[in-house]
Amino acid sequence: MTANTTNIKSLAIIGTGVMGMGIAQIAAQAGIQVLLFDAKTGAAAQGRQSLQTMLEKLTAKGKFTDAQLQSALENLIVIDNIANISTVDVVVEAIVENLDIKQQLFKQVESIVPAKTILATNTSSLAVTAIAANCAHPERVAGFHFFNPVPLMKIVEVIPGLSTHPSIVETLTALATRMGHLGVVAKDTPGFIVNHGGRAYGTEALKILGEGVASFEDIDRILREGAGFRMGPFELLDLTGIDVSHPVMESIYTQFYHEDRYRPHPLTRQMLIGKKLGRKVGEGFYQYTENKKQEGQKVTETASQQPSFEVSAFDAAITSVWIGADVVEDKQQLIDYLNANNINIDNGDNPQSDSLVLLAMYGEDTTNAAMRYHVNPKQAVAIDMLTDLSMHRTLMPSIVTQDKFVAQAYALFGKHPDKTINEHEEPIQATVGVTLINESTGFVAQRVIAMVVNLGCDIALQGIASPDAIDNAVRLGLGYPYGPISWGDKLGAERILLILERIYGLTGDPRYRSSPWLQRRATLGISLFTQQQHGSCQ
Repeated sequence: MTANTTNIKSLAIIGTGVMGMGIAQIAAQAGIQVLLFDAKTGAAAQGRQSLQTMLEKLTAKGKFTDAQLQSALENLIVIDNIANISTVDVVVEAIVENLDIKQQLFKQVESIVPAKTILATNTSSLAVTAIAANCAHPERVAGFHFFNPVPLMKIVEVIPGLSTHPSIVETLTALATRMGHLGVVAKDTPGFIVNHGGRAYGTEALKILGEGVASFEDIDRILREGAGFRMGPFELLDLTGIDVSHPVMESIYTQFYHEDRYRPHPLTRQMLIGKKLGRKVGEGFYQYTENKKQEGQKVTETASQQPSFEVSAFDAAITSVWIGADVVEDKQQLIDYLNANNINIDNGDNPQSDSLVLLAMYGEDTTNAAMRYHVNPKQAVAIDMLTDLSMHRTLMPSIVTQDKFVAQAYALFGKHPDKTINEHEEPIQATVGVTLINESTGFVAQRVIAMVVNLGCDIALQGIASPDAIDNAVRLGLGYPYGPISWGDKLGAERILLILERIYGLTGDPRYRSSPWLQRRATLGISLFTQQQHGSCQ
């Protein structure tokens, strides 16, 4: 067995659905002869025709040359009898996610192909070891997990089972490169890297929603505009489909023996039962018409809309602002912002009674932060400094903060502060650049990002993959702005650890316990990419 992919001249795809044909496309374009087989009569031919039509359209747009098109099409060969795969170098299975069916298929394939043929499964949720369990030669079986749409998602997880020979892993990783993708090696554990690493985003957002911290629209907006995610978690759940996402949440939670970090939320189970599955049925968290999201139409009512305030223009006028900040750089950034907007700064040891108290803290609610800073919580509004203030601002008053101070904070951090104060004493509405949330132990973005980073660190701690592989797989496979390891380094491991330790201390919820991988590197002030130099301990 060898990692020399020039020896791989032919490949069989069993299962010609969307995933199978996506893999077939990139293999054919890489110069590999691809045999297409599907147990459903006519499905392979239909899949090839659909792919041909799509490639012809792309060629017409100049994406490929006529020669490239012709070469790819010549490499796509439909077969009606599975016995015709007998001479291929690699078999890639892309059928239904059912363990019994996959095991039966692999036993059948083994009876057809020679011992040198590599058997790969595109499974996303089943153990490779289990799929190979009934094979005569489990050492040649490995996971080869692509993501949809395959040509655009340039990542593939290569997963050895307990018996897989190392050369098979090397060959498949090199094959991924030949097909234009990055192959990352992952242990045969639930969710591998990407589906495992993606658990924090949706589950923490659901928990925040369930606590009534903010509406799902506001959570989506904060994480899109402030944190830089391409889609908010609830937009993503609607796109993927609750019927797909919730079972995966439950499956990984169960497979990890109810590890609290992966705990699902009852809301998605309720939506699954109620058939509010998302975009595909026209209704999920959002409502859809002709597959387009309808703004302002809610399905769930867990949190309220952004409130308005009955305050006079006089009360809304800012007298001065007193700043309490956990990080020196945050305080200086706020001072610069206030000076740029000609706002008086209260520099007293204790704030004056008419000063807006602005608290920039991590992993706390405003009430506890006010007590720690020894200030009146009725004057206090907290601001999240973890995210980019030039993109979005998140404010959090305490449960007793007076409306006039909340209105002042809105006016101060809205994109057009002069337009937020109504001269006729009418309700003042928030502008686009600022979102008000109810009290939460940690802000929306703080909680979600800290959980994403912490989970990435714990995947590294478990030795599921290298820090580089985790970072690349999550960034490319999930479309996050950064991989979890590099994001932790960018924001500061100490800051992420502070968020988690405070939330855990205040709530006692074990889902927020920090990974030892994060703890040690934050304590030492070193990069989260740092691996153990001697031995196998982390």
